[in-house]
Order: sequence, then C-alpha cells, then structure tokens
Amino acid sequence: MIEVNRNGEVWIFAEQEAGRLGDVPLELMSKGRNLAETLGVPLAAVLAGQNVRDLPAKLIAHGADKVYVVQDARLATYQTLGYSHVMCELISQHKPQIVLFGATPIGRDLAPHVASAMKCGLTADCTDLQIGDHTPPGTTDLHKNLLLQIRPAFGGNIIATIVNYDRWPQMATVREGVMPMTEPQPQRKGAVVDCRLNLNGLTLPLEILQSERRQKKVNLKAARVIVAGGAGVGSRDSFKLLWDLANCLGAAVGGSRAAVDLGYIDHDHQVGQTGTTVRPALYIAVGISGAVQHRAGMQESAKIMAINTDKDAPIFGVAHYGIVGDFRQVLPKLVKAIRAGAGIKA
Repeated sequence: MIEVNRNGEVWIFAEQEAGRLGDVPLELMSKGRNLAETLGVPLAAVLAGQNVRDLPAKLIAHGADKVYVVQDARLATYQTLGYSHVMCELISQHKPQIVLFGATPIGRDLAPHVASAMKCGLTADCTDLQIGDHTPPGTTDLHKNLLLQIRPAFGGNIIATIVNYDRWPQMATVREGVMPMTEPQPQRKGAVVDCRLNLNGLTLPLEILQSERRQKKVNLKAARVIVAGGAGVGSRDSFKLLWDLANCLGAAVGGSRAAVDLGYIDHDHQVGQTGTTVRPALYIAVGISGAVQHRAGMQESAKIMAINTDKDAPIFGVAHYGIVGDFRQVLPKLVKAIRAGAGIKA
C-alpha cells in the first residue's frame, strides 16, 4: 500500500498485444480524461512491451497527458509476473491515485495481482466511474473526491457503488464497451517518459514458444443494426429466422446469455452484462425477456424493437417499439416486406 496522494495522477493500463492497442484502453482514455479533469490532475497511460514506440502518439491523441513506456524483450508477450512487476514498480515510484484496467482476460489477470501486491482495493467489472465524496458509516470523517466505482451486484439485481478511501491507489477494472470511445485529436501534445526499471532479477516462469489468436466471429460493437435472440427463440434451428432478417438488413446477429448457455448461438455473439455492450442505431430483441443483465448491455441503443409473446416482459420497458406476437409469424412478414422494398429507419 502507498500513502494517499490527493494530487496523484489518473492512470490507464494501456493493454497491447503484438504491438497493437485494443479498443479497451482507448475507451478508458475518454473516462480517464473526464476523471482527471474533475480532479485537476494529469491523465497518464502505462505502456509495457517490446517495440511499442509507435503507440504513445495514439494514446496521447485519445487524451493522455503523459505515457510511461517500459520496453524489454521479456515483456514482448504478456506474463503475469513481468507485467505485475512493472506496474508495482511504477506505482511505488509515481504514486497515482487511480489506476484503471480493462476487464479483458489480461486485465482480469493483472489487476488482482497488482492490487494484492500493493495491498489496496480493487473493484471488478465496473460499468461506470464517477468522482464524489463519502463519509464512512459511524464516523463524521468526510473524504472528498473519491473514485465512485459503480457495478451491478447480486446477479445484476442492484447497482453497487464501492469506494476505497484509505488504501490507495484506487483500482478498478472496467467492462469492454461501456465507455464510448472518443474521436482522436492528432494535434494533442503529451510527454513520453522512458522508464528504466531494473528488471535484471526478473525471471519469468514460462517460455512462450508459439502464440495463436482467434479473432471474434462478429464485431457487435461496430454493428449499426443488431438482431438478437433469447431463450424464447426455442432452438438453434429457429435462430435461422433471425439470420434471415439480419441478412436482409445487413445486420449482425446477437444473443442473450440464456440463448448462449442453451447452445442456440456462439458466445462471441453474446450481448449483456457478461457479454458485449452495444449501442447500435437499431436493436431488434426477439424472444428476449429483458433481464437486467441483458438490458445493461443494450439499453443505450438509439432505437429498440422488441418482439415477444409476453406483453408484460421487462424488455418492453426499454423498447421504443413493441410487437406482442410469435416471432415465427412476425419475422417472415418483416423479411417479406423488406425484400419487397420496405425500409426500416435506424
């Protein structure tokens, strides 16, 4: 644990693989920028790896005032021991007040190790972050300008706000897609700090002989229109009707967790709290009841159309348009109308 530094920077762990930044750290830059401006402190990114010299400019364009760069051959491929050593050394030296990670496989592995080593708290899978004040129960001590770490709890039935007022840095992982990525500003200026850490005693437990990466089958975040199905679709074969509608609209196909768990559609297509958060121009929910976990991942869509046989289904509470009926009758009629020249404005 480091001492509380009220003037410490806001940090984003700039996750990269094979010299390429993913979307998640760039999404976090926009929220980090907002937090840093509220606190009146700089926003910094931490970039570790090998041959990453071209990446700081992109981070600065997305909002970083400063980029701490650590390059070493042992950091070429992610391993927990090497990256946690780097993060802990930098945190001890520079004493940031907030450190944010993406809730990716790497972020979910790295952040707990760093939090444990620094003896500080960590809130996982946040869906929002704000700055606010807090008075611990049973005291009159007012702690100002804390990081309010907001996430669903108890299966998504409540929204919890978690604070860490005495063990810093304040750390959180943030779910992919919940923070909108802002447009880069190539004219922004920032500092690139080359960090010379002593890694001579660092011995990694694994030797990476070969690395293979499988691309997702669908990019739901980039889709302008999504046709998504739930448990109410009934079977993998019945999902063919959703694919037919999606093909007519040039849309992507998504699914609720229930549909994925039942094997109706692959996990890459999952929308919701444990899947992908999406904001398409049009979201068509077919046979989806609208549990809070699913709504958390799609309720910011510009327009939502729901098709369900249950007129009291929660999905109708967030839908702009609702059709109470059997999708087996509704979808073929939509497909026929669209192929005949009718349009859906999204």
